[in-house]
Amino acid sequence: MTLEIYSEAFANEQNIPEQYTCQGDDHSPPLRWSGAPPATQSFALIVDDPDAPDPAAPQMVWVHWVLYNLPADVLELDAAMDATRLPAGTLEGLNDWKRTGYGGPCPPIGRHRYFFKLYALDMTLPDLNHPTKERLVEAMQNHILAEAVMMGTYIKH
Repeated sequence: MTLEIYSEAFANEQNIPEQYTCQGDDHSPPLRWSGAPPATQSFALIVDDPDAPDPAAPQMVWVHWVLYNLPADVLELDAAMDATRLPAGTLEGLNDWKRTGYGGPCPPIGRHRYFFKLYALDMTLPDLNHPTKERLVEAMQNHILAEAVMMGTYIKH
């Protein structure tokens, strides 16, 4: 089996509904996954936008959500996840607003792409004390068993 991630709210490479953006409720979309390798001990999730600030001239990757140590038996996140509803043991990293939690699409100009990256890991990571995406990626090195990516797009109306 191959690790796959998907959402009931939007299909891969399609528009992210407004309710999951800064123009709506700014809640995380529902996410589901399947096909994790048998040796999976935990999952990590990173949501980012490589088109910031302008897709015509991107200058940075904007990080929207960082989660890690999702238990291996958890195969979904409901919509509107926050710290009080995350599965037991799940830890949060910092997004580029310098806070934990989900920050929805809010592109200043043009249609941006948002990548939902799920990693199956062969271990549960130590508490990294709200790591940045870069710190989490560094900690996951040599522990990634599989990766799945789903992409949604959004343009402000």
